[in-house]
Amino acid sequence: MRPNSVITIDPNGGETLAVAGGAYRILLTGAQTNGNCAIIDMKVPPHSGPGPHAHKDVQESFYVLDGEVVVRSETQTYTARKGAFINIPFGGAVHNFKNESDQEAHLLCIVTPAGMDEMFREIGKPIAAGETIPPPQGPPPPEVLKYLGEKYGQEFFPPDYFTK
Repeated sequence: MRPNSVITIDPNGGETLAVAGGAYRILLTGAQTNGNCAIIDMKVPPHSGPGPHAHKDVQESFYVLDGEVVVRSETQTYTARKGAFINIPFGGAVHNFKNESDQEAHLLCIVTPAGMDEMFREIGKPIAAGETIPPPQGPPPPEVLKYLGEKYGQEFFPPDYFTK
C-alpha cells in the first residue's frame, strides 16, 4: 500500500476473528495507520464479553451501533444502548463490558495507539464474516493471560472482580 492511500473495506471485508465469545472484524489495523490506531467492528452475542481488564497505555472507545452492553468500571456500572458512547481513557482503569441481554450487541471500537488488533489476531480464531460463535468455556489459562499481559500491556482480573 502506498502512503496516503485511501482504505476501503466492503461490508464483509476485513479479517473476522472469534474473540471473547464474539466476532471481531478488524476494519483498520495498526500496520495501516503506522501504529496510531485500530478500529474493530464487534458483534457481541447474548451473555458474552471480555472479562475485567486494564491497559494503561491505550485509550479505548466504543460506540454502540445496536443492542446494549453493560459496562463496568471501579466507579460505575452503565447500560450502554444503541447510540451510546463509552471512552476508557489512558491510565489503566479496570473495566469490562458484557451483553447481558438476549439480543446481539454491535459495537464499533477505536483504540489508540494500535496493538489490540494484534492481540486479537494472536488470541482469536479466524472465522467467516457473519459466522455465529459459541460462548467461550471460561477465561484463558493463567499462563496465557500472563503472556498476553506482558506482550500487549494488558492486566487481567478475575471474572468476579466487580461482583465480589
